[in-house]
Amino acid sequence: MRFMVPKEKNLKRTDWEVPQKIIDLVKAYSEYTDYTENEVVEYYLNQIQEDERFRDWAIKKRNNKKLLKLLEMEEPQNGGTAS
Repeated sequence: MRFMVPKEKNLKRTDWEVPQKIIDLVKAYSEYTDYTENEVVEYYLNQIQEDERFRDWAIKKRNNKKLLKLLEMEEPQNGGTAS
């Protein structure tokens, strides 16, 4: 038997401006999948972590410890720069 993992409840309201078309699309997709709108947005925004070019950029960025932690990556051994 696999047990359920509690949902992460560390939520914070944001003040983003999103086009109405996107809001309507998320709402319709939410209805289609039976997930909440928040769950749909969270799922797709988490996919950003899989972008290899973004991950490469994060490695090269200065003061990147927090970002690397968000991406679940180790800090480079050569002091934060990649070749």
